Parts: sequence; structure tokens; C-alpha cells
Amino acid sequence: MTILIHPTYFPNIAQFSAIAKAQHLVWEFQDNFVKQTYRNRSYIYGANGRLLLNIPVIYSQKNRQKYSEVKIFNGEKWQLHHWKSLESAYRTSPFFEFYEDELKPLFFEETALLLDFNLKCFEVICDCLQLDISSSKTSTYQKVVEDIIDLRYLVDAKTETPQHFESYTQVFRNKHGFIPNLSILDLLFNEGPNALNYLESQTSSTR
Repeated sequence: MTILIHPTYFPNIAQFSAIAKAQHLVWEFQDNFVKQTYRNRSYIYGANGRLLLNIPVIYSQKNRQKYSEVKIFNGEKWQLHHWKSLESAYRTSPFFEFYEDELKPLFFEETALLLDFNLKCFEVICDCLQLDISSSKTSTYQKVVEDIIDLRYLVDAKTETPQHFESYTQVFRNKHGFIPNLSILDLLFNEGPNALNYLESQTSSTR
């Protein structure tokens, strides 16, 4: 199957499960940027529960701006903050050290555009998962698409469909219970080489 989806910051399980089962992936490149979406945010499992990692961007609500043109605000050390948050959350997880060397450079090399950074993160995660998938990008924006599964709605962090994924071991599960649909990083650090099998076996709730 072919799916149409937005590039997001370390996609959540719902997004990556769909990606892992797809035969071809079409990235939406022609949409406008919208705040409070997974385009520039991701959730991990911290010591106090669900923890937001947000990429600061240079964006004006007054002027519509293409997602592909949105710049990252690198005036603050957000990358260092995100990496320290990941270390704090997952240093004791079974596979953090296994993938650390592949992921760490993402947080110490500055990137200008949000879309470019998200795609770079996606490529690294695919390498970690040993997932090889063909992809292309849209050349025009279409509100309704045919002969393709439209999963662009998964980018919305505010009105997402509740997901009932199988539980897996999480670092702070004894404190806060199982938290579903976090960033792919949570699954990767906890399940390691089994992460891809997990993604392929899940059934997502769709609109």
C-alpha cells in the first residue's frame, strides 16, 4: 500500500507503524505549517510521565508559511536540552547505548529548516530499525487524494485518535504504567531489534 503522511519529529508509534507496513511512502511537502502538531514536537517517557520535546521555530501566525520553509530557532540550546532529556529518560533502558552513537550527532549538528531536520531524523531511525522503504514527495497540495491512503491527520497532536497498542517494557512503567503512542525513540530504546516486529504487528485506530 502507498500512504501519504507528514514528516514529523521522531514520529510516534501510530505514524511509524503505518510507515513500517507501507510499500511506498509519500511525504506531504506542500502543506502550510500549523502550530501544536507533531511537525515540531514529540513525546517521550520521562521520570514524571509523558514529557514533551518541542523544537522552537521562527513562525508568524499572521502570514501563512509553507512547512518546507519554516526555520528552526537555534538561538536557544534546544538540541542540548532534548539530548539531556533523552539521556535522563533512557540511560537505563536496555538499548540506549546500542543506538546512542547513531542518534547523538542529530543533537549536536545545527540544521536550518525544520522539514530537513525531521527527514534527517527519520533516516537515522530507519537505519536503526533496518527499515528500507521507498519514498517520494508531493509536488502540489491536494485536499483529497485518490488511490492512496491519506494519513496526514496523524500529524495533529490535539485531536488524535486514542490508540490501543500492545504494551511493552518501559523504564518508568512501575511508576506511571504503560503510556502508548509515544515517540519511536521510546520503542527503540526499550525494544531494540524487536522494535520493527512490534510496529508491523500493531493495528492502528483510524478516523
